[in-house]
Amino acid sequence: MKNREEAIRYCLGMGNTYEDYPFRDKNWTLMRHIDNKKVFAWIFEKDGHIWINVKCEPGFLNYWRQIYNSVVPAFHLNKDHWNSIILDGTVPKEDIYEMIKQSYMLTKKNNSKVNFKK
Repeated sequence: MKNREEAIRYCLGMGNTYEDYPFRDKNWTLMRHIDNKKVFAWIFEKDGHIWINVKCEPGFLNYWRQIYNSVVPAFHLNKDHWNSIILDGTVPKEDIYEMIKQSYMLTKKNNSKVNFKK
């Protein structure tokens, strides 16, 4: 995976997703679930590379960061739940796909809020 278009195409292929541009800055592409509107991938350009922010299971955050220098704590998001993948050619596409799939599954869950009686 090398560019924004390829990242968007892959995310759209996961099903029931859409791309969103909610900010005045068109550099940011958000990939969302149709059903719950949750974001599972933040795609943007920084320092001459495309970056993708993805949600991770807590046990996998450091795993990916230790394996690849181009997987870092997420830019502009909670570093305890999100990683950034820098598309500089050093992370195999299969692992990029796996991280996006994991983020998709983690955000797909419908986390119902508990209603407390007064």
